Amino acid sequence: MSIIAKETRTKIVATVGPACNSPEQLAELIEAGADVFRINTAHGERSDHEQTLASIRAASEMTNRPVATLIDLAGPKIRLGELFEEPTTCHLGTEFRFVRGDEPKSANELTSNYERLIHELSANDRVMLADGTVSMIVVSKEHDTVLCQVTAAGIIRSRQGINLPGAKLSVPAMTPRDLDNAKWAAKAGADFVSLSFVRSPVDIMQLRDLLRANGSSAMVIAKIEKPQALDALDEIVAITDAVMVARGDLGVEIDIAETPIVQKRIIAACHKHQRPVIVATQMLDSMTHASQPTRAEATDVANAIFDGTDACMLSAETAVGDHPRLVVEMMNRIMYVTEQQLRDKPSDDSHNEVAGIHPTSTAVVYGAAQVARRIDAKLVVIASKSGITALVKSKQRDFIPSVGVSNNDATLRRMCLFWGIMPLAGAPVSDQVKLREFIESWGRSTGRLNTGDQIVYVTGNNIISDTHNMMVVDEVK
Repeated sequence: MSIIAKETRTKIVATVGPACNSPEQLAELIEAGADVFRINTAHGERSDHEQTLASIRAASEMTNRPVATLIDLAGPKIRLGELFEEPTTCHLGTEFRFVRGDEPKSANELTSNYERLIHELSANDRVMLADGTVSMIVVSKEHDTVLCQVTAAGIIRSRQGINLPGAKLSVPAMTPRDLDNAKWAAKAGADFVSLSFVRSPVDIMQLRDLLRANGSSAMVIAKIEKPQALDALDEIVAITDAVMVARGDLGVEIDIAETPIVQKRIIAACHKHQRPVIVATQMLDSMTHASQPTRAEATDVANAIFDGTDACMLSAETAVGDHPRLVVEMMNRIMYVTEQQLRDKPSDDSHNEVAGIHPTSTAVVYGAAQVARRIDAKLVVIASKSGITALVKSKQRDFIPSVGVSNNDATLRRMCLFWGIMPLAGAPVSDQVKLREFIESWGRSTGRLNTGDQIVYVTGNNIISDTHNMMVVDEVK
């Protein structure tokens, strides 16, 4: 029997794949607690992505809930070519040669999809294969070959990823395929577009410019998985719209022992700059096939919430797993139980200005939260045109139920990633009297409001253009 999702503040991002790509399956995941669906363009063809997007929108209509779509660009992933022997065992101390071209002539020759790999590798560079399970070090280099020695043994397969920690590569931030997928995402109305292997703020600006040039207001998500990104972390977080702690490649590019500390550092930077942050990769990985997570995985999800993440992401667990709905239900349960421990924690009353929002709006939102706590309000309603005001409320991290309303469907979908914000469709935002009637009717029908309950509204009266300069306290009649 399916479990009805608990209402949590932390959001769930679920990757769509063969295991859950029908509207009916996606509707089940929404009912189980999924807020954002990720389409991974590293897999599948354009026709697959178009069908997935159509299924997500159909599921949203079936459940009558706003649901966001995240298009994940693959980025310049360097991969092995075809191996001479499939698979190939790399014994400790064995030597392998990277050669040019795409046809190895022996079991100890390796090729790559990156033409400049041999040119840009240097002696003593590390080469990590098979998600970091196999490690080599560059011993010597000639014009057409690079000699490497295995320092950590294992098995490699064709087309697996190559990570080069510390190597300075000239590979562009977006491949031609990424550029094409970004243009498609813009025209298809994607809500979020994430860029893999970000190295500098310029990478983010290039993607944003491309999206805007194609008529998209999608939020750009910087995936932090390179040492260069950590070196420029503050600058990247400040320029992007949201961040993903992409622990898969990050845990290969840096010492895996440093990954937990780096996760906390990235989340802290996102709070400093008021940016939503997603923690991703292997959160409930064993549930790809098992019906229960390991204790360590459950603790990992809980610790990400304690760290202050806005969302947690499921990858293979939902895309190709045996029971996607069960995984979403489990993550929802862990989030709900964990958040009960945070309810008595003081909210963030700091008054940080947010890029793109008028300081008056920021002040009114923070003031509204304080008033709501003083009067024990049962609900805070944020009317927002772009969603940024709802983001300010989200970053305060209080547990007063908060509803986001807008006359823009794209804004409502973006709110699906904001911690603690419940997007509510159909509200008559332009008429304050009708808005209050709508909220009271909805609140009564869902059991959230009763006669005498207090509601705090944050809206604007157009005296200052594009500004939320009005707070109203209303009592349910």
